[in-house]
Amino acid sequence: MPDHAPKGLTRLAFGGDYNPEQWPESDWQDDVRLMREAGVTMVSVGIFSWALLEPAPGAHDFGWLDRLLGLLHENGIRADLGTPTVAPPAWFYRAHPDALPVTADGVRYEFGSRGAICHSNPAYREAAADITTRLATRYADHPALALWHVHNEYGVPVSACYCDGCAAHFRRWLETTYETVDAVNEAWGAAFWGQRYGSLDEINPPRTTPTVGNPAQALDYRRFADATMRENFVRERDILHRLAPGIPVTTNFMTALSQCDSVDYWAWGREVDLVSNDHYLITDGRRTHVNLAMAADLTRSVAGGAPWLLMEHAAGGVNWQPRNPAKAPGEMARNSLSHVARGSDGAMFFQWRQSRRGAEKFHSAMLPHAGTESRLWREVVQLGADIESLTPVRDTRTVADAAVLWDWHSWWAQALEWRPSEDHDARERADSFYEALYDRHLTVDFAHPEDDLSAYPLVVVPALYLATEAAARNLREYVENGGTLVVSYFSGIVDEHDAVHPGPYPGALRDVLGLTVEEFSPLLAGETVRITGPDGARLTGDVWTEIVVPRGAETVWTYEDGLAAGRPAVTRHRLGEGTAWYVSTRLGARELDAILGTAGDDAGIAPRAELPRDVEVVRRTGASGNFLFVINHTDADVKVPLESHGTELLTGERAAGRLAVPAGGVRVVNLDA
Repeated sequence: MPDHAPKGLTRLAFGGDYNPEQWPESDWQDDVRLMREAGVTMVSVGIFSWALLEPAPGAHDFGWLDRLLGLLHENGIRADLGTPTVAPPAWFYRAHPDALPVTADGVRYEFGSRGAICHSNPAYREAAADITTRLATRYADHPALALWHVHNEYGVPVSACYCDGCAAHFRRWLETTYETVDAVNEAWGAAFWGQRYGSLDEINPPRTTPTVGNPAQALDYRRFADATMRENFVRERDILHRLAPGIPVTTNFMTALSQCDSVDYWAWGREVDLVSNDHYLITDGRRTHVNLAMAADLTRSVAGGAPWLLMEHAAGGVNWQPRNPAKAPGEMARNSLSHVARGSDGAMFFQWRQSRRGAEKFHSAMLPHAGTESRLWREVVQLGADIESLTPVRDTRTVADAAVLWDWHSWWAQALEWRPSEDHDARERADSFYEALYDRHLTVDFAHPEDDLSAYPLVVVPALYLATEAAARNLREYVENGGTLVVSYFSGIVDEHDAVHPGPYPGALRDVLGLTVEEFSPLLAGETVRITGPDGARLTGDVWTEIVVPRGAETVWTYEDGLAAGRPAVTRHRLGEGTAWYVSTRLGARELDAILGTAGDDAGIAPRAELPRDVEVVRRTGASGNFLFVINHTDADVKVPLESHGTELLTGERAAGRLAVPAGGVRVVNLDA
């Protein structure tokens, strides 16, 4: 198995997607000169180049790529070499129009964008394997090669195809998964609405129906689509491992973007040699740096805590949101170094040079249209110097204080049709609970519900609609052995087939929570409820309420009004050596602070009130040192207490007592060094 780190890269990765095919070859020398000026250590190449590498069926042209990789090597720049299988050429689709995906409505997409692939299509699979084999054979020993980059952002923009070829593939997947049609009927509850099948041959994908279809079938189809994409990745990966041993293989994830909620990254994280991620700020008026931290923490968790790589982010504004503001001075550095603080061994961008043509010509780049006489370029050069100063943090690990449970299968199930309230959003709950933990200055690992949780004093469950019996046992054992658990509403309701657990809600979790729920009582749009807690404190909830009946749990907060008036709103259940909390209404991040503060006391987590809001403090540790990152997202200078003295890596200054961090600035202290 190759090492996780890009081969030959002795510093943190810094660079971006380089698409020289968009520019005259006479510009390449100038590009590489500017890369050296900026401190670039690695670039991603060839990701969308299939049509150039194979301009006609069986006719290959590698000369331009030979010259490019040679130029990069001569200038000490490593290459993350893509297999271009995200964008088959026009000639391929002309020969194999059935490789274009079909929607659930029966509409076949056309060529002319990217990622328009039926992943079940045999012709696509063979062509992808062929171009991958040719690249691996030619470049396995190239001195510039540091990393293989398979495909690009699997699942974006299409993950599932509903064509007849996929229907046949789905039936084979069902046979492998369930063995018999009777087992499928049982898992899907097919007796309801007369949906029972007599043979697997009668089953099609969940195409458009007159009203809502079978939710268990739709859930399984999401699993099938994800598994099919992953099969294609593994096939390319295995070719690369065989022909280019020692070179790690990755594909760029998009762990925390809603545009890519079709991928189970827990499963994918086990297949790549190096986890890499693309992250773009969603500029919707919220605190974007909190979402960034969440994405970085989730990616590190998918990597099993090991160092990972920020493969893409934006130097400035993007171009695909309704409004795309530029980043403020210093924001690019804060964004980049927050990812590094949370485990990335580098900061890469899309892209190196801003495009003149195509759909992303207004997407920012390291080298903007404004050229080198621009603020953005000066910040890129400074960031390159800062990244070089942080070389000692390479291969260290981020230290977490708490865990948040995250399960893509549960989210897929919850997002299906006909749920109690369309206003309940699993991602919103995760965002709000994460923000509350962030504001308490707790660094978070994410975990699968069946993972070992014993290392965490506090585990938060923002939304676990689908909970397996194994997950329920795991959470009960965690609490009995001394852990503190905080669970939000509408969790533990169904099993892995979207069947309601027998007995009262919350199904699989009622024993650990010490309560039952007689009824869900979602609120209408704009409705709110008040809840009252210790010493008469009041909070306001919305979207959801429940009729909660304690079965061993104690009531901590009570509904003041609404259908559940006088009944428990927030409970605490002491079980074995630990405690399980339940929150039965939707509270915002600020309101959740009151609950998490008391739960944190149960968990023995000391408050960190001396740290200002929007100043993140994160630690990475390893053989090379104990590194404290302090990132100031405010417009005021701050001072942060240090537990010991050390050396600040970006300025070279000694640090002791209280560390001064300027407004919008970043400081990284190697403690005891």
